[in-house]
Amino acid sequence: MSTIAPKFRLSYFLKSLTDNVFWAVTLLTLIGLPFIQVLLFYLELPVIGGRLLDPYLALTILADPSRQVPLIKSLMQTEFFKIAAFPGFGFAALLAAGTIFVERKMLAKLQLRVGPFYCGKIEGILQLMSDGIKLLSKEIIIPAKADKPIFWAAPVLFVATAAAFVSLIPAARGGWVVADADVGLLAVFAIIGFFPVITVLSAWSANSKFPFIGGIRALHQMVSFEIPLILSVLGVVILTGTLNLTEIVESQYSYWWIVFLPIGAIVFFIAMLAELERIPFDLPEAESEIVAGWLTEFSGMMYGLVQLGSYLKLYAFAALFTVLFLGGWSGPNIWPPFPEEIIEKGIVMGPITVHLPGLPLLDQQMLNDVLWFVIKVAGVIFFILLPRGVFPRIRIDLLLHIGWYKLIGLAFVNIFIALALVYAGVLGPGGIL
Repeated sequence: MSTIAPKFRLSYFLKSLTDNVFWAVTLLTLIGLPFIQVLLFYLELPVIGGRLLDPYLALTILADPSRQVPLIKSLMQTEFFKIAAFPGFGFAALLAAGTIFVERKMLAKLQLRVGPFYCGKIEGILQLMSDGIKLLSKEIIIPAKADKPIFWAAPVLFVATAAAFVSLIPAARGGWVVADADVGLLAVFAIIGFFPVITVLSAWSANSKFPFIGGIRALHQMVSFEIPLILSVLGVVILTGTLNLTEIVESQYSYWWIVFLPIGAIVFFIAMLAELERIPFDLPEAESEIVAGWLTEFSGMMYGLVQLGSYLKLYAFAALFTVLFLGGWSGPNIWPPFPEEIIEKGIVMGPITVHLPGLPLLDQQMLNDVLWFVIKVAGVIFFILLPRGVFPRIRIDLLLHIGWYKLIGLAFVNIFIALALVYAGVLGPGGIL
């Protein structure tokens, strides 16, 4: 039985467009503008022309670009923007989403496959969106004998812990970090310590043998590799004399610490792979042995939340490696600065002149910092993803042997190198470099 495809009719197409425009304008009028009006009451609005900008005046100047610039700048300086957009959850989630797509395509090319292809005309670019819609629409199945409160809470706690990890990573100079703690490095390791607890709780609450086996494996793996992970960064702390992540980046404007502490960087990278449960250290999720390990009983968006948290954690570790060993956002200037004449006199745009009070909307130094930070983080993520396509899974006895013996020994060698550089007068206070 053959079916006839419906014919294209211009009138139906135009009707659908007008319907969409009508509902978009209606929703913007009834919901969008009142929401913006309420939001403006909670923002610290700037002074324009000697007059404090109030919420009512703000809505009347949307067509005036010279007044929009300081309004947007004031929004970008709020804590809400830093937490929700940049450099907080939104920025990390965007990079995490790109990482998922790149990983699938990269592994497909390594294994001579196509990979995501059909969802989207360009290399399956919409596959991630379709997967997200699928997870949102799938049923969440809770095991009958599971400890339901803990089972429900585990994915949420996992994402929240990963978001807390992200909040400590500085992405650019000038305070572009959600929480700039003086003991930021200690706070990072304190947060990392929650991941094994959440993993074991979620595995135990499922009341199933495969999640429990995966949870026990994850506990052994994370505990054995957290010690060399912590020891590997002590060399950086010795050379910089600070635990503040922003100050660690600022200490690398002349040279990166990976040049003087390559052993520490290697130990940190290997331990980082184990903490992320990435191949060759993916025993907690070994699909050929225990289905999906501690993730076996998760379904629907509960599984999606765990995956989101996993890739947020991957971004946070890659960014932490960049901050500690690759100079963070430091790099040569690529974006040229705006001429002083344009900043002072403005830019003529037809009948109006756009004035840029103080600095432009996007500071060139910030653009340079973010660009170099993203390039370095993307490079580290590439090397994190690469072993999945070229290495097999190792046995658990070899995994524990690497963590407890080899990496801890190399971490102490790295500490001795850092102490030698300080006491020899090469680096540190009073050093020749």
